[in-house]
Amino acid sequence: MPAVTLAGPIATQPPAVAHAAVDRTPTSGVYPAPLRAKGQSMPGGPLVVSKVPEPTSVVEGAKRLAAWTAVDKHILPEHKVIGIGSGSTVPYVVERIVAQGQELNKDRVFIPTGFQSKELIVEAQLLLGDVDQYPVIDVTIDGADEVDHDLNCIKGGGGCHLREKVLAEAADTFVLVADYRKNSDVLGTNWKQGIPIEVVPFAYKKILQNLHLIGSPTAQLRMAKAKAGPVVSDNGNFIIDAPFPEELMKDPYTLLQRIKMLTGIVEVGLFCHMAKSAYFGNQDGSVTVKWHNGRIEQVAGTA
Repeated sequence: MPAVTLAGPIATQPPAVAHAAVDRTPTSGVYPAPLRAKGQSMPGGPLVVSKVPEPTSVVEGAKRLAAWTAVDKHILPEHKVIGIGSGSTVPYVVERIVAQGQELNKDRVFIPTGFQSKELIVEAQLLLGDVDQYPVIDVTIDGADEVDHDLNCIKGGGGCHLREKVLAEAADTFVLVADYRKNSDVLGTNWKQGIPIEVVPFAYKKILQNLHLIGSPTAQLRMAKAKAGPVVSDNGNFIIDAPFPEELMKDPYTLLQRIKMLTGIVEVGLFCHMAKSAYFGNQDGSVTVKWHNGRIEQVAGTA
């Protein structure tokens, strides 16, 4: 085999690489320089908590009335582990908790029911926790899509009802907040979309068929509005919305048991025998409070 002659000398050292001057001074962290200046409580500056915009409608004002009044009545100084629910009323809940002051909140842990409530807790710079760490919660405050005279409610319009129910069951006290439109005698009177049902994706067709057979012929898979395909929950599941006739909705606990027995269903958006009280903000600035023992009272809303 003929010898191969190389065109130039063989490099014995790698080519030199120009390096920018880097400060290699050791620090207590993993970064080459501190990320926060002395005295800063958070990266980028002092503690700043964004405020929920002022309500611009009667409905939004009613939501804030309900949320603020419920927080004032139920989030007390001795409460250290607090569940934060989901929905359009919940930002006012967090706003009112923040208003209780840093001294009260510094020793509290807040457990979210989903992405929205987690972001609210983080943005408010409250201490974020998990139900794995705190399986017993002092108080959980959550919204509702509709509440009946016995405090049974429909939840899951935002697709978070599995985690919401876990935090409701974990709480010593479970409180609902909503506006006057959600206050009903029978579930399904105002909330016409149906009962939200979270299902494993591969079984949704069979579950739809079964729901049609047990009394919800118009049950359908919830489709996304800003993407092609179905809504996917925080848990990676599909959601079915199943309207049922009034005669079945009058006994939501029996209906809940019947739906829950269908194979492939993860959780049902019927919350029965769980809430201690429900706060409804009204158009006139008052708040209607329903209690688990059947008592109903009108109170002045917290301003």
